[in-house]
Amino acid sequence: MRQFNNLVSTLFITLGIFSGFSQECPPLDMEAAQTEIKEIPGETMGQKLESLLFWSQEERAHRFSMMHALFPSIQVAVGTEVNPLQKGLTTEPMWKGITTLKSYMNDNHVKGVLVLKDGKIRLERYADGVDAATLWTSFSVAKSVSSMLVGVALKEGAIENLNDPLEKYISELQGQDYGKVTVEQLLTMASGIDWNEDYEDPNSDVAQMYLKPCEGAEAHILTYMKPMESIHKPGTQWNYSTGETDMTGILIQKATGKSLAEYLSEHIWKPFGMEHCAYWLADECSQMNIGGSGLSASLRDYARLGLLMLQNGAIEGRSVFSSSWLNRATSPHYPINDQGDGYGYLWWCYKDGSYVALGIFGQMLYINPHKNIVIAQMAAWPRAGSEKLSNERQNFIEAVFRALD
Repeated sequence: MRQFNNLVSTLFITLGIFSGFSQECPPLDMEAAQTEIKEIPGETMGQKLESLLFWSQEERAHRFSMMHALFPSIQVAVGTEVNPLQKGLTTEPMWKGITTLKSYMNDNHVKGVLVLKDGKIRLERYADGVDAATLWTSFSVAKSVSSMLVGVALKEGAIENLNDPLEKYISELQGQDYGKVTVEQLLTMASGIDWNEDYEDPNSDVAQMYLKPCEGAEAHILTYMKPMESIHKPGTQWNYSTGETDMTGILIQKATGKSLAEYLSEHIWKPFGMEHCAYWLADECSQMNIGGSGLSASLRDYARLGLLMLQNGAIEGRSVFSSSWLNRATSPHYPINDQGDGYGYLWWCYKDGSYVALGIFGQMLYINPHKNIVIAQMAAWPRAGSEKLSNERQNFIEAVFRALD
């Protein structure tokens, strides 16, 4: 435990400070975090982090707002200017049945919702104990943010081409099946390599990937995934894999020489005027950020990410994303159902042109370019996911549409 706590302190001290014009981030309550971490089972950061899939409802509700203090994290610094979100006429979602916004939030353990229409706040509501400054973990919403950073790296030339093999950037993958997978195949989860994403199975890949001891300074995910072999030809089969988004994070960091947190701060958080400092979880072995989850940010700043996407990445008239990424990221590459919906570059894409970043336990960043709407939600669902909970979330989106029409 002493080694784990020392790692937390070292990461905050050595990696939490960035150059450039920044506001000082509020200090974290590390004493409270170290008291809490003792209650989480496991001897290593990886083991403790994997345990979250099986936390109680009370533990989820309490810990999701302090993940960045519980586990090694790297600061995403803000700049000196905040991009203000103007307030429009407040609206209340309109359900067809007896559901109200209050009952929706209470019944589904939703901690905050925010709706932007035409860039203005039309709805912002928080549960007790949560407010506009609360940082909430994103889980797989971070996958889509990692995708955005690939778009930045392509624009900047750090990643040269979507058709490049991963071994060009990640030397550890040379000679491995994963080394031949292209950047685009990784972004679309079409590597052809098997992966089990069952959140309720303790033996699944997603529940096992951080459990083994560190092998030197190699990232957990590289140690776990690099010997995996193909079962399909790359580019022919879609299979949802958090491991591949962690690998995307490795790709970005190897290509740019910067942590995801620093790269996000430099190219999006500061120039777009985010309101609050954010934090991104880091791997205990490599001290590199975890690309598939672990970004903690405020609800308004999640919504600002959606606003940036609506603007095609434009900051001061210039897109931060490459055209090759922007033209394909939110278009379906592989079908996910029979209704015409699909999967893009780590975004779920719907046939009506909307797209969404989704995280387990109810996190959401929904973007509808045709209606000029962004909906952000943070939650602590009683399960990682289920058809019922997903339907309730979709009903909420539709209730928002009815209110705004």
